[in-house]
Amino acid sequence: MFIKAMEEKEIAPGGMKAVSLNGRSIVLCNHGGTFYAVERACGHARAALERGALTGWILTCPLHYAQFDIRSGEALSGPAPKSPESGHPDPASPALATAGLKTWPVRLEAGAVLVDMQ
Repeated sequence: MFIKAMEEKEIAPGGMKAVSLNGRSIVLCNHGGTFYAVERACGHARAALERGALTGWILTCPLHYAQFDIRSGEALSGPAPKSPESGHPDPASPALATAGLKTWPVRLEAGAVLVDMQ
């Protein structure tokens, strides 16, 4: 069952917005006029993903930089572990486990973004 989440004009291309539908927290992403709905909480440490960065189809978590494909919810990379010496992410360290994100079908209708919450 498709539910209206918001107006299409509320999210600029490349933007994201968190909404709650049917008791679920999701993030709507606008990639070039195509909208995607993904689970709001990161699969690693439950960070709010709308505070991250959307680059093309890749959503990067703001907390530990895990990356997800908004089309499928697939976890593309785990969080970046911190180097004990510098405290900054160490790209040479092995990736940590990250769960993928749940996704929902989205369609546009008369300027509204609708999400299938089944």
